[in-house]
Amino acid sequence: MAGGPHCQEERFAFLAEWYDPSAALLRRYQLLFYPRDGSVEMFDVKTQRTFLRRVKYDDLRQEDLFIGNRVNVFSRQLNLTGYGDQYTAKKLGSKKERTLAMIKPDSITKVGEIIQKIYDANLIVTKAKMTKFSWKQAADFYSEHQSKSFFNNLVQFMTSGSVIAMELMGDEAVSVWRKLLGPTDSSVAQKEASTSLRAQFGTDGTKNAGHGSDSLASAARELEFFFPSTAGHSPSSTAKFTDSTCCIIKPHAISEGLTGKILSSVSTAGFEISALQMFNMDRANAEEFFEVYKGVVAEYTGMVTELCSGPCMALEICGTDAPKTFRDFCGPADPEIARHLRPATLRALYGKSKLQNAVHCTDLPEDSTLEVQYFFKILDG
Repeated sequence: MAGGPHCQEERFAFLAEWYDPSAALLRRYQLLFYPRDGSVEMFDVKTQRTFLRRVKYDDLRQEDLFIGNRVNVFSRQLNLTGYGDQYTAKKLGSKKERTLAMIKPDSITKVGEIIQKIYDANLIVTKAKMTKFSWKQAADFYSEHQSKSFFNNLVQFMTSGSVIAMELMGDEAVSVWRKLLGPTDSSVAQKEASTSLRAQFGTDGTKNAGHGSDSLASAARELEFFFPSTAGHSPSSTAKFTDSTCCIIKPHAISEGLTGKILSSVSTAGFEISALQMFNMDRANAEEFFEVYKGVVAEYTGMVTELCSGPCMALEICGTDAPKTFRDFCGPADPEIARHLRPATLRALYGKSKLQNAVHCTDLPEDSTLEVQYFFKILDG
């Protein structure tokens, strides 16, 4: 690099893969990120040539750079598969952990507030799924407590309603999430950690709002239970597919940390979230999902690009006349118009532009079941 020894500018290196649909090939790159000015540079691993000359790119943030994440660089979806050098691994990778967070049946309606607190603690939600334990699944999950006196009560409570399982990621995620939860017994939590989740939402030692893995080993085991690495064994979703409609929290809103606020707004407005799951859409799925808009709206291509630019969260929303009332609650597609005409709607509150308008909702009531099925039957199959 030109200049004296002090010019050695900090940069992070990652190995990234991109599936090139036109050639049906997986292409590998080295992605360099320069935090000083937020610029990126890419090299083709196979040809050892520059693929992208260093250029400023505002849509990529340092906190998006972690192994297993999917990032968008000039509308190419890159999967980050490894660190490109020791410096990056040491600087960005050493304290990163994944843990399981579960919201128990007693505080499922508080999911928005809980996710907001997770983001405030500098953790991010990388996977999420609402499910309902069968007796056997709950007994398996808590098998270490089988001989304890509270075991039957615990299993009974855990099967009494839906739960939301999440994979959290961040620096020292295991201990940060456990601290956020507070002491196991909610009454102890109220005395000793009044701002903790169990102090706020729990009632005793069993009905205590949430669960957190107690070590990295348990986290690996418990994450595998809810988010198995082999297809076909994951706990089923809670979608009802009747009297409901579909809502998707778009990737830009998730990366801006708005998920908790949007979920809270939905609950406060009186809608029931009957199913919830995070998805990483690939382009083919996003095109298929938005097919009804192809050739109908000018923004079709941009809508597809936004939906597969990162993780999104699909919701099934239940309520009286849900397709119509929820669509009204989302507001006009253009947030600027929404802010003028319907300032209390989701898009007025959280949208940035016509493409990045925070949420998608089913437009035509007759499509609502199909849209819910697309996520909770087809993609989650």
